[in-house]
Amino acid sequence: MAIPVKLEAFEGPLDLLLHLIEKNKVDIYDIPIVEITEQYLAYIRQMETEDMNVVSEFLVMAATLLDIKCRMLLPKEVNEEGEEEDPRAELVQKLLEYKMCKYMSIELRDRQVDAARTLYREQLIPEEVAAYRPPLDYEQLIGDMTLSKLHEIFKSVVRKQEDKIDPIRSQYGKIEKEEIDMDLKTLYVEAYAREHKRFSFRKLLEKQKSRAEIIVTFLIILELMKTGKIHIEQENIFDDILITSNVA
Repeated sequence: MAIPVKLEAFEGPLDLLLHLIEKNKVDIYDIPIVEITEQYLAYIRQMETEDMNVVSEFLVMAATLLDIKCRMLLPKEVNEEGEEEDPRAELVQKLLEYKMCKYMSIELRDRQVDAARTLYREQLIPEEVAAYRPPLDYEQLIGDMTLSKLHEIFKSVVRKQEDKIDPIRSQYGKIEKEEIDMDLKTLYVEAYAREHKRFSFRKLLEKQKSRAEIIVTFLIILELMKTGKIHIEQENIFDDILITSNVA
């Protein structure tokens, strides 16, 4: 005996069928087609809509159910492989596909609702924390480069400058104290480092015009290395020292 069911609006005929199957708690693979068809037709008779497209969809499914019902009363057909064909098989496949799509849409809708309730607080970092910079590790900064190696290059360049001096002419003339602007020289070295990015320490010193400029340039290089604006390296003991610039 069919269970009386009062139905509301459904999205389509498959939605109605799926509701009837779940309402009657029957196996979707073994649909009692007679009972489900009677309940389905009862819903069709109660429909109140002027949209013929909607009505036609439900009527097509009603015709399909009546066709399946009639075929269930006839002797079962046998396919080419000798197996009996179930007239409900195609309908069951459509219901399974629709059920999967329906549950997926419900899952996506729930995720959208949950996402709408998710709020993100703006990141708040105290000024003293944001301004913190870790102290420089001078040992790591210098690496295997020692001041003695730099000093050896410094003395080598100074000797070359001394060799350029004429031993006779240097004994004549007025000797004046050479004034070197430390700030201007610092800007010069930084500009040189910014332009070349990676250059030879020896060549930088050789570009200086006097011993005083070499000394000042050497001190500036040490200061830039101390502040982390440059990095120095030397592959072998007697190789030239290469400077990599971080000056922006």
